[in-house]
Amino acid sequence: MLKRVMILLLAAALLAGASCRGEETRLEPVRLVPDYVEWLLQVAGGEVGYHEGDHGYSKYGEWAGDPYAQWCAEFLCWCVDQVDQRYNTHLLDRIYPLYSGQNTGRAWFIRAGRFVVRKGEVEGWGYEWLKGGNSFIRTGDYIPQPGDFVFFTWTSGTDTDHVALVEYCTEDEEGQIRIHVIEGNNPVTVARNTYSLYDTQILGYGTVHDLADITMRYGNSGEKVRQLQESLAYLGFLESRFVTGNFGNATASAVRAFQAAHGIRPGGIANMETQQKIQDEVEIKKDKDPATWTVIDEEEESDD
Repeated sequence: MLKRVMILLLAAALLAGASCRGEETRLEPVRLVPDYVEWLLQVAGGEVGYHEGDHGYSKYGEWAGDPYAQWCAEFLCWCVDQVDQRYNTHLLDRIYPLYSGQNTGRAWFIRAGRFVVRKGEVEGWGYEWLKGGNSFIRTGDYIPQPGDFVFFTWTSGTDTDHVALVEYCTEDEEGQIRIHVIEGNNPVTVARNTYSLYDTQILGYGTVHDLADITMRYGNSGEKVRQLQESLAYLGFLESRFVTGNFGNATASAVRAFQAAHGIRPGGIANMETQQKIQDEVEIKKDKDPATWTVIDEEEESDD
């Protein structure tokens, strides 16, 4: 009898919590959800309920090489590998990281040019802004999309302590947005969970799409640096041999030269103002460059 009463009380509490949040509406993704994301969510969802064994054993840790490791990252990587095996895709270490270390996954997404910080500065880089925006990212500016990874810290620091897979987001009647995830090691199972978009423990998101640009400086390396170097080379400020993805002295000098030529303080750091001006100049040059024009066959245009 007591057990039944406790179950009823728990159910009432859950209903009351849902009532306080109001009716939730599922948000439609603003970007195309690739097939591989749908497959990944199916694989991850099929693992919900998995329970670790004695001493923290998990099949995901065993797959990654350490059966008794904390396994939130290992679970996600295992799921990606399952998609690769079942659908003959090549996602692991290309679209998603293969990792188990504390900050390795987040660093992988940063190098890949697909990390969106929750707010503030990306350590070792600088501030971010959403593509097409004119202000640095603040909490709530980005609503994660299906297939994104969410990185968490359980302390006030910046080290990653947990990672989860975004399934979808919802908004209640009061405008509060919640992130619905599938996560491993919660604390001993694979489970669905929800977090507020404004949760201060969220560090940022490893994204499916390239959605943000970031301040770059000497010592940075990755896809964003390579894109910057390609643009500088196209505009004649950098020799093509320096398009390496590594921001070294040659890139810093090219950035300073571009800044001086366009009335920007020549500090050698590719900030938002500098990158937006570079993008503008690239577009202007492409409009005037016959090599970038698309030739349309008039016969193809004509009606039958």
